[in-house]
Amino acid sequence: MRELVGSPGTWGGLVLRAGQCSFAGASIGVMVSAFGFANYTAFCYLIASMGLQLLWSFGLACLEIYALKMRKDLRNPILISLFVVGDWVTAILSFAAACSAAGVVVLFEKDVNFCKRVPGFPCGMFQLSTALAFLSWSLIAASSLVMFWLLASL
Repeated sequence: MRELVGSPGTWGGLVLRAGQCSFAGASIGVMVSAFGFANYTAFCYLIASMGLQLLWSFGLACLEIYALKMRKDLRNPILISLFVVGDWVTAILSFAAACSAAGVVVLFEKDVNFCKRVPGFPCGMFQLSTALAFLSWSLIAASSLVMFWLLASL
């Protein structure tokens, strides 16, 4: 079978995992630096979900580095099935968290006009954190589709 971009143990897989880590970490950093984020459940859920995403992606990035350095093949059916389940779970959680945070951001921005009425309300930081979460989700979605395709082809 032809090599898929983003397969485990390849440079493409490492780039996907590093991107997931970076965007999840950036989303957490921006949200935590926004004053008052803990007052809103959707933003706390976003932090928890991105934290799980960061841990999962970092662990797999370390595994990718090890596999590249030692020239190991990670296309074992048991490993691939573990990657599929982990990627799909984190993808679903990340998407749900990003959507809920986006809903709250739209509520603040368009519906109740918090961003215009309350000076110093960190709407821009909430928006940036949510956008970074969606970017992290897009990379984990790509990873999960590649893993699912690999599992189907084994």
